[in-house]
Amino acid sequence: MVLRSYLYSVLFFLVSAVMAIVLLPALLFGRDAALAVAKLWTRTLMALHRAVTGIGHEFRNFDQIPQGAILAVKHQSTWETLALVPQLATPAFILKRELMWIPVFGWWLKAAGNIPIDRGNGAATLIAMNKRAAEALKDGRQIIIFPEGTRRPAGAPPDYKSGLGLIYKALNAPIVPIALNSGTAWPRKTRVQRAGTIVAEALEIIPPGLPPRQALKLVQERIETACDRLLLEADARGDDLPDSAKARVAVLRASEPAA
Repeated sequence: MVLRSYLYSVLFFLVSAVMAIVLLPALLFGRDAALAVAKLWTRTLMALHRAVTGIGHEFRNFDQIPQGAILAVKHQSTWETLALVPQLATPAFILKRELMWIPVFGWWLKAAGNIPIDRGNGAATLIAMNKRAAEALKDGRQIIIFPEGTRRPAGAPPDYKSGLGLIYKALNAPIVPIALNSGTAWPRKTRVQRAGTIVAEALEIIPPGLPPRQALKLVQERIETACDRLLLEADARGDDLPDSAKARVAVLRASEPAA
């Protein structure tokens, strides 16, 4: 898997650089053209990922995700920032504004209509972000937010932020929680991937209008319960789990009722 992982890394950067530069003229044709290129790019990278590493990809219940919804996605890996794009009609990520400063890559992020956030600018940032997100929802887009803010190892304790509840209240839109196990196969902060199958699962929709704290609690409960189930599935399947995932599986197995 080491050689396969490094080969994929080389192809990842090579394909990304070539497509980002060769297809630059598409930026002249607006958001829809930029989104079409983003889908082509991510679809290509994910096809290469499956072919080169042998890691499987599975998407559950994605046909039930409505347009005009907030997608609260568990964040364990680079994988979900890529793999979700071709699975959705018109996605828009809420992301750090610094990413849009990256030459060429940042131009594509901006052109595709993603929503930047300045984490150090308090209330003004939230107001601006909510305005852009509301406009995106009116266009029928799916707003993707990582409620923990950053990548967490598979099996690590949850760390959900209150920002999702504030966005939910401001936008008055449904939330689709999305659980996954991408950190078992594509762990953060390493180029060496692990054999297995990555599963992303859309869970029961949380309707608009609930108190923000209640909505956030439901998101966390549903995502974490499903993520635990996906870890147990991966273990039973024989996936090559990292230590953090193995530790969580051991806890879950120990808490199972005796037969």
